[in-house]
Amino acid sequence: MWWWLLPPAAVAAGAAWWAAKRTDSTANARRRPVAHADRLTLLPEYQAALRRHRRWLAAALLACAALLASTAVAAARPVGVTTTRPEQHNRDIMLCLDTSGSMSSSDAAVVDVFAELAAEFDGERIGLTIFDSTAIQVFPLTDDYHYAREQLKLARDAFDGKPGSSGFLDGTWSGRGSSLIGDGLASCLNSFPRTAGQPQRSRSVVLATDNFLSGEPIMTLGEAAALARHRAVHVYALNPGDLDYGSGPDQPGAQLRAAAESTGGAYYALDNPEAVTGVVRGVEETEKTALSGAPRAVVSDEPGLPLAAALLSGLVLAVAGWRLRP
Repeated sequence: MWWWLLPPAAVAAGAAWWAAKRTDSTANARRRPVAHADRLTLLPEYQAALRRHRRWLAAALLACAALLASTAVAAARPVGVTTTRPEQHNRDIMLCLDTSGSMSSSDAAVVDVFAELAAEFDGERIGLTIFDSTAIQVFPLTDDYHYAREQLKLARDAFDGKPGSSGFLDGTWSGRGSSLIGDGLASCLNSFPRTAGQPQRSRSVVLATDNFLSGEPIMTLGEAAALARHRAVHVYALNPGDLDYGSGPDQPGAQLRAAAESTGGAYYALDNPEAVTGVVRGVEETEKTALSGAPRAVVSDEPGLPLAAALLSGLVLAVAGWRLRP
């Protein structure tokens, strides 16, 4: 990875060798002749000791060179590159949140439930779309759960009124009414990508709304539910106002329940303790197959061989230094 470290290391090794040669030349200049030294150097014991000394000296030099080379290679960070095709699950979940005035007291709690849902999923792609009279996509379908948690935290801060988050709802109100639930659900359905020629993905929408309509939508809730059925999308409804309007068939809660259940989904009051587990269970019961993702290059450090060589060289150098001691 850092190949440019190797040339300076080679230059440093060459400079060290040159400095050692100069030191040896200086030492030779200080030597003095001794008469009849051959009487000592011809002794068999002296010859054997000289051979042993030279062998250990050669071992020390080789170990020192190997230690320098292996540490330089390790510092240059050897890596291996492989190509993988990670598997992806074929479930897509779009979180769909009504941000109209009637939901203002409940949106923060809804985002908390969305965060719980995101924590329960593993491998599925999730996205978030908010709407009032118009819909805005906060983040598209993604399996980056860290990013999704960050965006949900920003949404929570906005609904709590924290400074710097006032622009979160920009673009959700166009002046042609409020809480246009059918249009909002249709926009969430359109957030799913087209899959022509690709394996069919399981699709679900988690729709959080009190279904309190205030305006003239382009598409009614029933029509949006029919579109969801046509596209094989399951709608799971979370209603924070489940107890506010009664349970008659013409009441908002009952209409929302009928629309969700007509798609094969389910309906829950927001404060129902079974809401999160029910939605997760419903999504997980849909078909799931493993799809091959796009090829990715994976770079992994491989310092084992040079570090092992450095350790072995260091041990040899230590033993040779002990044997060469005066």
